[in-house]
Amino acid sequence: MAIPISTDTELSAVNSILGSIGQAPITSLTQQVGQPDPLANPEISFVVNILQDVNKDVQTTGWHFNTQYKVKRSPDANKNFVIPQDAIAYDLSDGQFDRTKDVTRKNGKLYDNVAQTDEFTGDYEFDIISLLSFADVPPPIQRYIIARASVKAAVQLVSNADLVKLLKLEEQQTKANAMNYETEQGDNSYFGFGSNTSYRSYQPYKALIR
Repeated sequence: MAIPISTDTELSAVNSILGSIGQAPITSLTQQVGQPDPLANPEISFVVNILQDVNKDVQTTGWHFNTQYKVKRSPDANKNFVIPQDAIAYDLSDGQFDRTKDVTRKNGKLYDNVAQTDEFTGDYEFDIISLLSFADVPPPIQRYIIARASVKAAVQLVSNADLVKLLKLEEQQTKANAMNYETEQGDNSYFGFGSNTSYRSYQPYKALIR
């Protein structure tokens, strides 16, 4: 019988962090009828903020699951590219060698440092890194976020050097698992072949059939 893999929720992540610092779990992150608001507890609120901050920090680097390349976009009626609220990075594709434009974020819109304007004409392709909710993050990355947040919680709430050392070991292991997942999913290659292309590099087993 197959065992279903359930991803962590924000509640289960908070409980994992609380457990790592020796605190009791909670049953909800939202106020239930006739019950006190769990976020009114400063410690719970602090742990939730740590989880959200670490989730942003980890996703900022750009992973296979939250990065899109060469996404075609058109300017709005005002000739502006308004940056979506969930966009961590929003950059023109092929900017490494195409220096005719150099865009940056300004007032919530893209600004071209070369032409010194926020007005654009025509369609452009963008590389976009988006911030996903914790529930939408792949399980190996979730475990890394939880472990990293646990270290941060232990440092700021417990100040136990031995506990921090143990949690750091867990963080290193989950980071290794996350990087392994990333390389497997990303199918990265130093040959530089882009999306929608096909190339089969040398496979070691071919030496056996020569």
